[in-house]
Amino acid sequence: MDVRVTSDPQAFEQAVFPFLQQDPVLNNLVMTVVHERATGRMSETEPSYYVSVHDPDVVGVAMRTPGRYVYLGALREDFAEPVADALADVLPEVPGVAGDRPVVTRFGKRWCEHRGGRATEVRGTRLHKLIELTPLEADAGEPRPMAGDEVDLVAAWGKDGFAEELTIGHREWAERHLAHESMLIWEVDGEPVSMVGFHQPVFGVSRVGPVYTPPERRRHGYAGALTSHVTAMILADGNQACLFTDLANPTSNKIYHQAGYRPVADFVEAEFS
Repeated sequence: MDVRVTSDPQAFEQAVFPFLQQDPVLNNLVMTVVHERATGRMSETEPSYYVSVHDPDVVGVAMRTPGRYVYLGALREDFAEPVADALADVLPEVPGVAGDRPVVTRFGKRWCEHRGGRATEVRGTRLHKLIELTPLEADAGEPRPMAGDEVDLVAAWGKDGFAEELTIGHREWAERHLAHESMLIWEVDGEPVSMVGFHQPVFGVSRVGPVYTPPERRRHGYAGALTSHVTAMILADGNQACLFTDLANPTSNKIYHQAGYRPVADFVEAEFS
């Protein structure tokens, strides 16, 4: 078994995508992150680290982008230690690790052997795939693309809803969504009340998210209606749709189920301290 680490997203994409495209829904997060950097849609001042496991062909992948957890996804459990060893050679520290629970557990143990401390599971997420769309309706309003004068609003909503997940400035994040036309707004009586983004499709799969409605605007069906609208757009372009949910949020899981999404896999996040 050979474990290789690179910071070149283009070389990594060429090496591992034939393996990942065997299940483009399960592997969508890795594929999206890598493809956005390989094509220049996303850039950062610090390097990312991409890991491939070969035996002799590619049999597993992992990655770590700046400021984020190591992402193992559906990596095989028995690859946890060699991947941790390889990343320990190039990374002085990481805040945590995410992926399938067995591999996260073993990676966390190995990482703490290298760096000390402990790994504590802090969050569970679920990957869903759209099976058959059931459009959802809101109390009022309609969808539209994000407008040019809404960068500050979207940035503020991103800060409120996803502060820990964003590794770039909130305004820069909002500006990128505007430039890529990848954010939609639900509007009621001329006022924006919810937002839903989506990612560029990779091998025929587009991931929905982020989804956010300000607390004072919730319980009117805005996010559900906008999510089903974005999903319909993805399907109309001939792609599959998927999304992640927080297992601690039963409301969103219920809404997406009503829209036609069904579970594919569960993952966990563990934090190092």
